[in-house]
Amino acid sequence: MRNKSTPLLLHSPTISNATASFVVVLVTALFLLFLYLTTSLPSKPTYHSLFLSLSSNSTAADHLRALTRVPHVAGSAANSDAAAYVVSVLSSLSFPTHSSYYSVLLSYPIHRSLSLISNPNPTIYFNLAQETYPGDPYAGAAADVIPTFHAYAASGAVTAPVAYANYGRVEDFEALRTLGVNLTGTVILARYGKIYRGDIVRNAQDAGAAAAVVYTDSKDYGGGGRNFFPQGPWMPPSGVQIGSTYRGLGDPTTPGWACSVGDGAACERLSKADVAASGLVPAIPSLPVSAKDGEAIHQTIGGHAAPDDWQGGDGEPVYRLGPGPGIINLTYSGNETIVTIQNVFAVIEGKEELDRYVLLGNHRDAWTFGAVDPNSGTAALLEVAQRLWKLQKRGWRPRRTIVLCNWDAEEYGLIGSTEWVEDNREMLASRAVAYLNVDSAVTGHGFWAAATPQLDEMLKEASKDVQDPDNSSRTLYESWIASGDSLLIGRLGGGGTDFAAFVQHVGVPSIDMSFGDGYPVYHSLYDDFMWMEKFGDPMFHRHVAAASIWGLIALKLADEEILPFDYISYALELKRSAKIIEDEALGMRVSFSPLYKSIKELKRAATKVDGERKALKSKLWGLKLRNDPLKVRELNDRLMMTERAFTDREGLFERQWYKHLIYGPSQHDDYGSKAYPGIDDAIEKAMSLNTSESRFLLQHEVLRAARAVAQAARVLSGKLT
Repeated sequence: MRNKSTPLLLHSPTISNATASFVVVLVTALFLLFLYLTTSLPSKPTYHSLFLSLSSNSTAADHLRALTRVPHVAGSAANSDAAAYVVSVLSSLSFPTHSSYYSVLLSYPIHRSLSLISNPNPTIYFNLAQETYPGDPYAGAAADVIPTFHAYAASGAVTAPVAYANYGRVEDFEALRTLGVNLTGTVILARYGKIYRGDIVRNAQDAGAAAAVVYTDSKDYGGGGRNFFPQGPWMPPSGVQIGSTYRGLGDPTTPGWACSVGDGAACERLSKADVAASGLVPAIPSLPVSAKDGEAIHQTIGGHAAPDDWQGGDGEPVYRLGPGPGIINLTYSGNETIVTIQNVFAVIEGKEELDRYVLLGNHRDAWTFGAVDPNSGTAALLEVAQRLWKLQKRGWRPRRTIVLCNWDAEEYGLIGSTEWVEDNREMLASRAVAYLNVDSAVTGHGFWAAATPQLDEMLKEASKDVQDPDNSSRTLYESWIASGDSLLIGRLGGGGTDFAAFVQHVGVPSIDMSFGDGYPVYHSLYDDFMWMEKFGDPMFHRHVAAASIWGLIALKLADEEILPFDYISYALELKRSAKIIEDEALGMRVSFSPLYKSIKELKRAATKVDGERKALKSKLWGLKLRNDPLKVRELNDRLMMTERAFTDREGLFERQWYKHLIYGPSQHDDYGSKAYPGIDDAIEKAMSLNTSESRFLLQHEVLRAARAVAQAARVLSGKLT
């Protein structure tokens, strides 16, 4: 029976005081070791949940109202005021805030006129104005909206018969050629809706046209002539889509480099003649017009009836091909001038990895008021910033540095973001973890996203933690899956917004997101706060959700010890895309075996990395061990740098600025995303020329892509040959 007196340890004759002291020291040491092994970074998931709870739809609404009081086109005093507002909000949060200024070539209208001669009817003189409506709260400010025009259109005067070319795509002009419609010297009438407007004008130019008029057909934008704004969301009959026709990215006079304000004589710049000779700006004049004006022009076109799928909506007159008998008299005079633009940044420095950057970006400039495009995104960016500030007040600091970016002059050709990327190319190439873009955060209901494939799974996981703003019983992910969109996540090959320079020029993993996928009053007078409040997001819940998913993804990328990149899914995506493009090249006697071999190598490397990740996340006796920071850093560097390996310093054939060999824009649609763009271009050339030289070029492009994928596999594996 055990003695009920004092504890055995202190009275055992075999244990000395020295031994007892040693035991105490040992227990203390083990306890401290336990703390060391189990204590690493603060509880990041707790902060991430807190971030989601700090939302405020009233704050987002207030920001949007402030940003859209007046039109603020790039280069204007109003846009400088908008920049000052962004700086003020970010500075008030005690984030280090700064601006970068660049001197760039922008385009403004001096004179426009358009008339329609249709004998024996009187000549119609179009006023080219977008009309306000009774009670329009922005009627006074509407006088300051830039006149309807196409930026960088050629100046000139043309009087010629008009011909109709549907959406102005390559296949539309090919159909007209097949039908025997002679377009030489004509004015092309085409409608918006399928491809980038700059490509419409370029395709018209290539077809021999002397000028182009692009209109918003009520079938696509006007709701069939019913429920247009302000009674409904649709484009009013006088609404016009303004926009750029520049087919490049960045300042047209500094392709591949940047000119910061203050560079002076050190700034190398192409002449305007050089820009014109580049082929990236149109050589013919063009104008955008309204549905009402487009319909008036249609009524003067004769000739064969257009195909059924070229026709307008119910009740519209029969669309015919022409040319003539209607004659268009078009005059345009533009002013291309060097102006200063301003990008704004706020930096939240990382605690452990100060030199690794997670970047969030949105542009600020707008063709008109910009309530959707882009300032719904700007409001969401400021909402994200305010929530991160609240986290900081509660003790959070990111592992990696977060950079909030607000770009200028995006509408002219992604100019602000591209100049900055070119200016910081080497820094970004060595330090950028990811770029997260939101342009128009809210255009309507439904979540939409595009990404480089290694971010797919993380994007899906983040969407499981965010509530659907239109269905409180579901998460964003549940509604996203239920939408039935088989693609779910798009790819970032197009040049439609500011991710382009990050992905296609440097090779930075990226995401682009929005709620809704297009809206009818795009780039028009009616893209104002009233439209957003009535139709886009009446309760501003979608703005809150946009900020939530955007910020949560940023937090995961900035805080997780091991970057949440999945290259197994990337390899599977590359294999699927290779099969599609191989099928397009059937009969051309080209081997895709080298590409498939490289993809297998990438998948093997990705599987190995997945094992390394699991090993680093392993536990001992149920306890998370503190990892060797050098091993973590080395693995993260491989995960970060693998995307860079998909780029090639020579760039795409005849499009050298685009360095990414896996994702790039379509040759004939800057908005369109293509997998293996170099191979795609070569297939098109081989089909057109059908020569041994063109097939050799195609095989060369397949081998280039294969080499890029093999390089990526080596970077990911971290082994030299």
